[in-house]
Amino acid sequence: MRRILLPLLLVILFSMNVQAETYKISGRASYADDTPVALQYISVECEQGAIDCYQYRGTKSITDAYGYFTILIDANGEDNDLDIQLTLRGENFTHTIDVEKHQNSSDDRVYQDLQLKQNPPPSGVIMGLSCALLVFILAFLSVLAKTRRRLSTRQGRLEFRGYKQAKQLQCSKCNEVVVQHQLIMHLVVDHDMEPSDAGRLTGKIMRRTWSEEE
Repeated sequence: MRRILLPLLLVILFSMNVQAETYKISGRASYADDTPVALQYISVECEQGAIDCYQYRGTKSITDAYGYFTILIDANGEDNDLDIQLTLRGENFTHTIDVEKHQNSSDDRVYQDLQLKQNPPPSGVIMGLSCALLVFILAFLSVLAKTRRRLSTRQGRLEFRGYKQAKQLQCSKCNEVVVQHQLIMHLVVDHDMEPSDAGRLTGKIMRRTWSEEE
């Protein structure tokens, strides 16, 4: 009986000594310009051939809005001085497991900040403002080009100064083109029409041009 109990006690004591404990890695993730890496996953990876590290591979944690994170793994004394890779946005950071430092820390964790070499990607707001600014610039250039073309002609320069060319109408009697405000006079003087008849005919001609414009 004693021969059975003694090995069993030794196994129990040994298993208690090597029992894994929660190992916490905390820190702040930032870009090259020190802005926080918000809401991005940090995963544990291993160097090629590092078999002892494979048990931690795939462990993930997500950063908060200010870039802070905490990764939890189960480590024991046998894993002391083991190197693991913390991967963030395609960049790797080596972390060496220090069980003794973890056990002696006041808040039960070890700290390691991660600073990327890359700059933050442009945000959606900035992209939206950039697109709006680009549209405004293109519209401004289009208006500027049209104004320049108009100012290159005498008529355009007059219109720019407030002088608008009078609308011209075609006389239905002789097909002569007459300025709109002179059509009644043209019908009365050149075609000997009564003023009332000339006015009605002018109205018909003007209504015909309105329908064509519509």
